[in-house]
Amino acid sequence: MISVDGVTVEFNGSALFSNIAFNINENDRIALMGKNGAGKSTLLKIIAGVSKPTRGKISAPKDAVIAYLPQHLLTDDNCTVFDEASKAFAKVLDMKKEMDELNHQLETRTDYDSDDYYKLIEKVTELGEKYYSIEEINYDAEVEKTLKGLGFLREDFTRPTTEFSGGWRMRIELAKILLQKPDLILLDEPTNHLDIESIQWLEDFLVNNAKAVIVISHDKAFVDNITNRTIEVTMGRIYDYKVPYSQYLQLRKERREQQQKQYDDQQKEIADIQQFIDRFKGTYSKTLQVQSRVKMLEKMELIEVDEVDTSALSLKFPPAPRSGNYPVIAEELGKTYGNHVVFKDASLTIERGEKIALVGKNGEGKSTFVKAIMGEIDFDGKLTLGHNAMIGYFAQDQAAKLDGELTVFQTIDQIAVGEVRTKIKDILGAFMFSGETVEKKVKMLSGGERTRLAMIKLLLQPVNLLILDEPTNHLDIKTKDILKDALKAFDGTLILVSHDRDFLDGLAEKVFEFGNKRIREHFEDINGFLRNKKMDNLREIERTVAK
Repeated sequence: MISVDGVTVEFNGSALFSNIAFNINENDRIALMGKNGAGKSTLLKIIAGVSKPTRGKISAPKDAVIAYLPQHLLTDDNCTVFDEASKAFAKVLDMKKEMDELNHQLETRTDYDSDDYYKLIEKVTELGEKYYSIEEINYDAEVEKTLKGLGFLREDFTRPTTEFSGGWRMRIELAKILLQKPDLILLDEPTNHLDIESIQWLEDFLVNNAKAVIVISHDKAFVDNITNRTIEVTMGRIYDYKVPYSQYLQLRKERREQQQKQYDDQQKEIADIQQFIDRFKGTYSKTLQVQSRVKMLEKMELIEVDEVDTSALSLKFPPAPRSGNYPVIAEELGKTYGNHVVFKDASLTIERGEKIALVGKNGEGKSTFVKAIMGEIDFDGKLTLGHNAMIGYFAQDQAAKLDGELTVFQTIDQIAVGEVRTKIKDILGAFMFSGETVEKKVKMLSGGERTRLAMIKLLLQPVNLLILDEPTNHLDIKTKDILKDALKAFDGTLILVSHDRDFLDGLAEKVFEFGNKRIREHFEDINGFLRNKKMDNLREIERTVAK
């Protein structure tokens, strides 16, 4: 059993949450819920041992293994996919290496009666007991099974990790976590970078093979399929429901209705008491009764109604400066890494004002196509940007690229020019950054907050070609809708990589489909595209090869 004991986190004297306590037992599958910025990711980092609380502690058995998959990865790329995944067994392999070295010393040394020799025997014995108690497994077979489950092909195993997109590298990290068979798995938005087959495989693994799990996710279906307990972080405290997510929603609704009734009753009582005090204050015969009621008000514990996230995000892109008629023209465009062909022979024209969705399985070249437009990679063929093309680019890892040591205010102050400088706090307020939040360091922000901050940076410069690569990954449902409305109203050209059908519905009017080493142009919206493919959702396109 792992326990969270009286954990408190404070920033600049203000508490994010106070005195939080709960136990995590084997077979617990916990959904950690709450609005963006409530402290979910912070709590996960504290349990993982990555961050320290202001007060309180995490207690766990000495040999307990806690594995953590963060929202944003900053990984080194210096080996193949298979070798990187095999690092999951580094401790065991290091243990064997140390045992071999110690045994070699025992065989070659001759000071049998010395204290050092006896200490060496003790160390070898202790290490041996640990090593031989570990279940004997075929490490290579386990790595292969896990990588294939997460969507890698056998030919991918020997490819350098540098050749893979951020989403695929996230899968490698996930493989390393699952291979450790930890006592507790902590996952922060794990489905953002997975296609449907990999999500289903992960669900099956977590339900049937994992010991204990805590997950933060905006993917309702995923959370419902894997969890049996829901912990809500709200207004600095937690509510612990021993039920899956859907049942929690109903119980939370009932709880808030009850709180509201209690609050209304208390406010009426306070008003009645205050009215009595105001009426008889200074009346000699009522002095004791007035004093009694004043004390009653002072001692009264005020009922709070848990917050419902009603904050409004006002999002509007600046008018787009006029570009040429064809912002992007690709002729025989292709990209290969060694012998691996991502796509080839793509000839496409994007007209001014078009809103285009890029869809397809992970690794088929959507982000690669975007990077070619941005000039970030070499490619085959020809790619021409139109006259006066002014690009605004939101990468998958845009939020992770923000300087963690700057405050929210400093991040925007650095790039604001002219009249905008006098309105920074107004702009931040429109994106739900207000009060003390603007002085928070970026490294303390949640994934959703970082994404919003990165979006502000994009908004502060007028552009006419907007390229967004999975912009909704860390946004809640409400913020997604607000971003969608702003993109609908954007009068420039839009290229959008997303697997979220609801987000693309009514937004994208043309589809570029990536698959089978080709890019195919479909002159229809996302619903027409899916109808013609006889599919219900974009997750299905991700598990098929385009024909």
